[in-house]
Amino acid sequence: MSHIFKRLSCAAAASVIALTASAIDIKDGVAIHGSVQTSFLFPENDKAINADPVDEKILFNTYADFGLVSKYVDAGFRFEFMKWPLPGYEKDFAGWGIPNVYVKGKFKGIELTAGDFYEQFGSGFILRTYEERSLGIDNSLRGGRLKINSINGMRFTLLGGVQRRYWDWSKHSQVYGADLELYMEDYIKALREHNATWMIGGSYVLKHEDEKVKKITGTDFGVRLPKFVNAVDARSRFNKGAFSVLGEFAWKGQDPSFDNDYTFGTGTAYMLSGSFSKTGLSALVQVKRSENMAFRSQREMNGSSAMINNLPAFSYQHTYALASLYPFATQAADGEWAFQGAFSYTFKRKTPLGGRYGTKVYLNATYIRGLDRKPPHKLGPNGTLWGTNGYTSSFFGMGENYYHDFNVQIEKKFTQAFQLSFMYMNQLYNKTAVEGHGGNVHSNIFVLDGKFKFNKKLTLRAELQYLQTRQDQKDWAYGQLELTVLPYLMFSVSDTWNCGGKGTHYYMAGITGNYRANQLMLSYGRTREGYNCSGGVCRKVPPYHGFQISYSYYF
Repeated sequence: MSHIFKRLSCAAAASVIALTASAIDIKDGVAIHGSVQTSFLFPENDKAINADPVDEKILFNTYADFGLVSKYVDAGFRFEFMKWPLPGYEKDFAGWGIPNVYVKGKFKGIELTAGDFYEQFGSGFILRTYEERSLGIDNSLRGGRLKINSINGMRFTLLGGVQRRYWDWSKHSQVYGADLELYMEDYIKALREHNATWMIGGSYVLKHEDEKVKKITGTDFGVRLPKFVNAVDARSRFNKGAFSVLGEFAWKGQDPSFDNDYTFGTGTAYMLSGSFSKTGLSALVQVKRSENMAFRSQREMNGSSAMINNLPAFSYQHTYALASLYPFATQAADGEWAFQGAFSYTFKRKTPLGGRYGTKVYLNATYIRGLDRKPPHKLGPNGTLWGTNGYTSSFFGMGENYYHDFNVQIEKKFTQAFQLSFMYMNQLYNKTAVEGHGGNVHSNIFVLDGKFKFNKKLTLRAELQYLQTRQDQKDWAYGQLELTVLPYLMFSVSDTWNCGGKGTHYYMAGITGNYRANQLMLSYGRTREGYNCSGGVCRKVPPYHGFQISYSYYF
């Protein structure tokens, strides 16, 4: 057991440091802030759910962020310890150290950052670096960044650096970029008089990578990979009252990589989005077409952490367990046509459909198809696409159906204490397109979510869900009870049952405690195999069984 306590002490050390730092007083406009987040799993062997045996007795991920904020200078760093990471993370994710350090100078709307930073241009078509711990993504840039916000109606960013991928920073490639946004209402009086805003923006990204020749195994044929890849983005957003419209276009130059079979076609992305929102009513319509937009700082690096950019997801991000059983991952390399519409309306109180407390209705629709891709007339050596311009497609042509999700949700409050929500969802998930095998999965999903408030401190919530399908693992059922005792405790029990397939139960029981800036979560049970997704990016999670501890502290 000594090695277990040794590992626990490594993570606990970060908590002690943070608790000590929180005692530092704020003086002369200087503040210390930060957080600690750690998750432990004590895995158990479980053949019933095909959980792979784990050699380690304990697995955990620990993060500790520390920052200093003052009038003219900000600084900070992050300590990470993932030597024995939680299940499902890539092999290179394991490690420990201080991967994020920065110093930022600020003066009259001008910021200069040295070290590690995150940035996004526009919607992220040509540049988005970010951290998403649940997916194991941290593709920050290490270098320098200049931001100028001191000129009225203008925002300008200039940056350059090398990208992080787990515990490695590329020595063979660099990323440079510039972004400019103009806010025309500061220049055009008529816009201000009519309470309207109009933004015009543009971005440029340059990737420099060591030039090399990529050879096809077993042949003398090779593809000379370009040293520079250029990408540009143009966008405009107009708002007036309840209406908002955004249009954006991106183009990426020749960028042969394993994503596109080392072809030399260019990449494009188009997006148009319109929304309307006022009290009790909102609507959103979006359309996106993308093709060959996988963009990496190094062509030979796989995984989501190697990406420079990110295409926004157009699939609805469900929170219910069975509704998110088959999440869609954006197809950046092959491309897609994606459509999304969302509508919500609140029937007013004391109307036939609103009743005493009002009724909320949500309609959401997502429809995603591939492109009608056609191979070139002349293929490369050995019948490959290598060295060609790759697939071609007509702009409006569509290929196979990748995904659709049509759902309606109704929220109704019957009394001051009792509220009920219902959802129906019809889904098609092309498992072959997303995962490489499995065919189409058609499903109907039903959710009933009830909440009863006994008093100001005690609330009971119950969920019943059912997923019906004839494909894949057949039908699933899910049930959950959640008791909240404000302001400190929450108890929950749940079971996910593969009632139409093997009959396996994935039970889970947990308790969450909150006290001031501390949160402690304890749980025990099974976790099914599946995908954890955020923003159209997914990480496969293997099945596992065990006792879990999660702790977070903010100061």
